[in-house]
Amino acid sequence: MSSPESPARIVSLSVMSFPVPFKTVVRHASASHRRAQNLIVQVVGADGRIGWGEGCPRQYVTGETIDSALEFIDQHADDWLVKITGAEPLRTWIKVHREEIDRNPAAFCAVELAVLDLLGKSQTRSLEDVLDVAKPVGEFRYTAVLSDLLWPAYRWQCGRYRRAGFVDFKVKLCGVVRRDQAKLRALENATSRSRASSSGVRIRVDANNLWESAEDCVKHLGALNTAVFAVEEPLRPGDFNGMLKVAEQCSTRIVVDESLLRAEHLDALSGDPANWIANVRVSKMGGVIRSLEVARKAVDLGVGVIVGCQVGETSILSRAALTVMQSIKPRLLGAEGAFGTHLLRQDLTSGSIMFGPCGVLAVEGLASSGGGGGLGLEIAERAKRDLVLLRSFP
Repeated sequence: MSSPESPARIVSLSVMSFPVPFKTVVRHASASHRRAQNLIVQVVGADGRIGWGEGCPRQYVTGETIDSALEFIDQHADDWLVKITGAEPLRTWIKVHREEIDRNPAAFCAVELAVLDLLGKSQTRSLEDVLDVAKPVGEFRYTAVLSDLLWPAYRWQCGRYRRAGFVDFKVKLCGVVRRDQAKLRALENATSRSRASSSGVRIRVDANNLWESAEDCVKHLGALNTAVFAVEEPLRPGDFNGMLKVAEQCSTRIVVDESLLRAEHLDALSGDPANWIANVRVSKMGGVIRSLEVARKAVDLGVGVIVGCQVGETSILSRAALTVMQSIKPRLLGAEGAFGTHLLRQDLTSGSIMFGPCGVLAVEGLASSGGGGGLGLEIAERAKRDLVLLRSFP
């Protein structure tokens, strides 16, 4: 068994995809999803242990495609095999290549998680022990995300979440006033009919960069006649002045997602920090190390934090998100993800990390909390047959 100080040498790196179909179509203003779009990275250590990582390139979020992600990996794979032999060399590589990771965050995320998983397994230490951060404990409550579905499917999804006891909701807007009004009315009606308590129900809406101007956004939100806790990405990415106008005129908070791709973007948030919420997605940020940096900086600035997800994440990214959530748990405003086989027809791992009744995921007792080292996950043998090999190094 390797000691915690022993380097773990990577002898091979493979890049795959896991295009598992969804149980339902996921639609929003920027895209429509029917199956997972991801990169799965496998690294093999000199001791024969295997680490697994995942990233989800999204052109409408970070400008990445599967092809651009593979090009980035092609360029650096040989360097990783030689230089990344432990947690500190990994941190050094991230620091030196910061701008390249900025342009290819999902691609690097998949590599980083695989390396950290391998390091943990080689040393029989959890992901958190490798990074010297706190392990996830207790419970986490997830948000019900209501997609821009056809009306019968939307009503069914809405009622299902409320019957399950969810109290935190995110509604995807389409920009058509009557349709968006109907969505929010359906949610209110489902709340009133549900046996679950309607007290404490919180609603936020996600516009996915629908409007060009703050004036158009304010007009639309005013027509909805529903108090919302926050509005996510209402304007073009990076239009922080316009989004601040929306926050002030609508007395709501703004969630920055596509506008927040690295820690430095937090410096552009003006006005009262309480107007802003950072949506930290591990794949979008370029891995768990960079996600921890963004989440902690947001808390230091007084900006709220939601730890989000990319549609179609497997339990690999759900597990990594728990590390980030725990790091700011007292200040965590919301969590998205952990859909597992609620959405995927099959998960990549044996045992799916996913929320239960009321959107709650209890960490205690989960193998995913770190047992066995690394991420604490095992890849399901059946799922391995559906992995599609894209690259192999050396």
